[in-house]
Amino acid sequence: MTIRISQTAEVQQFFEGACGFDQAGGSQRMKNVVHRVLNDSIKIIEDLQITPEEFWKAVNYLNELGSRQEAGLLVAGLGLEHYLDLLMDAEDEQAGHVGGTPRTIEGPLYVAGAPLSEHFARLDDGQDPGTVLYMTGQVRDTDGVPLANAIVDVWHANTGGTYSYFDPSQSEFNLRRRIQTDAEGRYRLQSIVPSGYGCPPDGPTQKLLDQLGRHGQRPAHIHFFISAPGHRHLTTQINLAGDQYLHDDFAYATRDELIAEIHFSDDANGRRADIDFDFVLQPTAAPKDESRHVRVRALEA
Repeated sequence: MTIRISQTAEVQQFFEGACGFDQAGGSQRMKNVVHRVLNDSIKIIEDLQITPEEFWKAVNYLNELGSRQEAGLLVAGLGLEHYLDLLMDAEDEQAGHVGGTPRTIEGPLYVAGAPLSEHFARLDDGQDPGTVLYMTGQVRDTDGVPLANAIVDVWHANTGGTYSYFDPSQSEFNLRRRIQTDAEGRYRLQSIVPSGYGCPPDGPTQKLLDQLGRHGQRPAHIHFFISAPGHRHLTTQINLAGDQYLHDDFAYATRDELIAEIHFSDDANGRRADIDFDFVLQPTAAPKDESRHVRVRALEA
């Protein structure tokens, strides 16, 4: 028989005290959030009859998750980051913010402060023998007007599926640049074709995915922040057509409008790949919408 005591006056008073409701100081917003978390947590314990062994196993899992710095990976893998995109999409639709390139998840691997170039940038340091990639495109508004001096902030993995800063074997800001568009809103970059990657096989994220019967693989992709004065900031990424995980991304980031065709050919210098991809930004009269959402991000020293 399931014992339920969570809704008794005594237990509710106990948790209200634990949340600081009887204290004048602190943040009322945080008190309300923690109170909800506690109540939902004890409801899970009661409804699913969580044992003490399972409870402490979960506590240890959180410790391991933090020690491996995989919380950002887990929220992507459980679809929570994608859910935020769906929620913001619904809010935009209700507010009449339509058109433009779709958003998708940022992920946990952005590093602020990448070098800024005008119109063109080479992203790679020449140390990875991957296939040379040339990418071009234009940034426009929803009326088709080119956006000069927009900033294309781009980052992606190497052929081993790892990112500079988080992979100490790579040079500073390798495969990371900011590019200012030209008078016609165009940008160009040279890099290498990135590889997809998987969650660390010995990490807590993959351990949980194993329990769910799921893989932890991502298709090859390239991340972008696109910004311009008077326009809504765009957080997005393109996934490369033809990848085996294109429609089976463990992080749920693939959107049909964000699938980029990649064309391979050979020239006098060997194998090359080309991508042409344009970005369309929505206008805004609210300065706060011009900036990306605030969150803790890595900053290269």
